Amino acid sequence: MRTTNTNALANIEFQVRWKSDSAAHTDCYYGQGINFWRDCFPSELYEMLMGKSAGQEAELVFKPGDIVSAYDAKKTFYIKQSQFDSEFDANALTEPRAGRFYPKGILKGIPNVFKENMEPFRCAEVNSQIIVDFNHPLAEKELHLNTRIVSVQDKPTDRGGTCTDWMENITHGPGMQARWKAKPTEFFADDPFVRTEETPDGLFYETPRLVTHIDDTAIQIITEHYKNLLEPGMKVLDLMSSWKSHLPNDLAFTSVTGLGLNREELENNPRLTEHVIHDLNENSSLPFGDETYDAVVCTVSVEYMTRPFEVFEEVARILRQGGYFIVTFSNRWFPPKVVRIWQNIHEFERVGLVTEYFLKSGKFKELDTFSQRGLPRPSGDKYAHELRYSDPVFGVWARKL
Repeated sequence: MRTTNTNALANIEFQVRWKSDSAAHTDCYYGQGINFWRDCFPSELYEMLMGKSAGQEAELVFKPGDIVSAYDAKKTFYIKQSQFDSEFDANALTEPRAGRFYPKGILKGIPNVFKENMEPFRCAEVNSQIIVDFNHPLAEKELHLNTRIVSVQDKPTDRGGTCTDWMENITHGPGMQARWKAKPTEFFADDPFVRTEETPDGLFYETPRLVTHIDDTAIQIITEHYKNLLEPGMKVLDLMSSWKSHLPNDLAFTSVTGLGLNREELENNPRLTEHVIHDLNENSSLPFGDETYDAVVCTVSVEYMTRPFEVFEEVARILRQGGYFIVTFSNRWFPPKVVRIWQNIHEFERVGLVTEYFLKSGKFKELDTFSQRGLPRPSGDKYAHELRYSDPVFGVWARKL
């Protein structure tokens, strides 16, 4: 049996769990072709990974500063409004908004920061002056890291190559979904829900699109995610549904209602027991009674909501006490119909945006977020020759109070 050593390559699943003031977070990363001869790990983790075979796991708890740089108060400082380059993006003005992330290159007159620097920083507060925070968003967090060896294989002789810092890969992005010092992130200025194409959605979606919007691996991740949260016998609403629901086939629900815009797509969905044609962006009121459903799922569609506050209020109304609302998404969409804010923020900030939808309603508890990145793209996928990685998957869910 092959075991991890300096003459082997390994594929390893990493799972980082941490908590913010408002949610529990699980961020997963699949490391492909890890080379123990030259790649970088914390020494304690390296020692635990060595000599392991496929299927074996290891878990460590890292204190703040062990994996990412420790919090440094000097990295949080004031700048003048004039030092934020609102014309950094040639296509649109960019105003500083509290809690949001921007590339460091947008700043002027900061030592060792140049226009080409795309590393994100947080704009913490905006008043007559701006507080910026250059600390890593996980700098003050305790991180629970679980690793599972997926496979080990022999490797050819090493002849140089790059050294991969796997902890840097794993922690690049996570943390951005959390608020800064428990203050709501200002996502909702600048007409966030306008779209490039404002013709009625009923007309735009009039022609059926019997296509999938994410690859098969991402679909499988979402299906497994639903399987972990949902139970047999539930009444489920598939919000903004289409011809596939991505619900697990081996869970027998009492009913699955699909609410969407295209009749032919909904009629071709074998998972639905009934369907309703309804445009949430025209009428956010859901055509169901109070406390009708045990769970509501919304799959790769939340980015099209133009009235998310009203919709989340309505979902809370139709859910039974303790019922789940589960929102999943990726980084692909129809450009004409995606809302402006979705396009303008980092993919982990989108997790924070959906989190704010839940928090703003005040009607949910036990908020969780999830991300999965780095899995190999299916070999038969039409984009396999262009893209190495599967579509990332992100999730936010909570129970009704």
